[in-house]
Amino acid sequence: MEFMERPPRYRGPNLDPTGVRLRPRRLDEGVYALMAFPPPKDNSGLIVGQHGALVVDAGINPAMAHQIQQAVRRLTDRPILWLANTVYHGDHTFGNAAFPATTKIIASRQTAASMTDLDAEKRARAQNLDGNLAAIAEVTSWRLPDVVFDDHTEVDLGGRTVELWHFGPGNSPGDTVVWVPEARAAWTGNLLGHRRVAPMLLEGGPAPYIDTLARFKSTLEVKTVVPGHGPLADGRALDAWMAYLRELLEAVTRARRLGLSALATVETVPLPRGHGFPRWHPAARLNWLVQDLHRLNVLATYRDLDRQPTAA
Repeated sequence: MEFMERPPRYRGPNLDPTGVRLRPRRLDEGVYALMAFPPPKDNSGLIVGQHGALVVDAGINPAMAHQIQQAVRRLTDRPILWLANTVYHGDHTFGNAAFPATTKIIASRQTAASMTDLDAEKRARAQNLDGNLAAIAEVTSWRLPDVVFDDHTEVDLGGRTVELWHFGPGNSPGDTVVWVPEARAAWTGNLLGHRRVAPMLLEGGPAPYIDTLARFKSTLEVKTVVPGHGPLADGRALDAWMAYLRELLEAVTRARRLGLSALATVETVPLPRGHGFPRWHPAARLNWLVQDLHRLNVLATYRDLDRQPTAA
């Protein structure tokens, strides 16, 4: 279940799709990142084979799903055979129903299992719409995956094989990585972003997340990371996020042992060095969000430790 408590003054990512534009970035022949501007709106992706295409994530509503499909049509005339959902969250899946019935939706079994309560998911995502609840008002049904997998599967697009991996829980129970081996490109949804950003602990503590990222790193040699939100990244993000989560867990554990309250810990544990963008970086506008996510992670880690059994 998603962690719904928020620290004081928390704003979180603004996912209102109003005015969003998708900018294609070619990563290889027939392989594109569809980057959302302005960030941190939802990125997408397109992988094209001889027989057809696979799209990564569906957008937050039918209008955004149609914009993704329009971007695809400008890049290829091949049919969209597959749509991969990297996470169950509505900003990645509410657009599912706007894709053709001939498009098969694929997701991890854990992601599909989380897509049960549309009203609850709409309430959760409404917190990140900057008051524009109309953006999801027309989402009245949740199109579920047609195909599910456990840990790994492959999709043949004709001369191009796309791999889907579930390494374990991170931001959600079913986080999925969409992998194109020839391009060494990975669409990571909410599991992994730029090394200078912070994770978002929504459904668990740091320890399982670290294990998941370690399995990711040991399995795939990534050149390009296309996160669900924010700028393109590279394989260094894996080490940076694992280091962040370890430092977070250690710092919050120390604070609890000193008797600090949850809110005092939020105000005490600083953002580790190396996170946040230099002033000259185009993504520097996201630094307030990095700080917000860190404060949320401190609180989520504190509450997760509260739930752990007391050592004998």
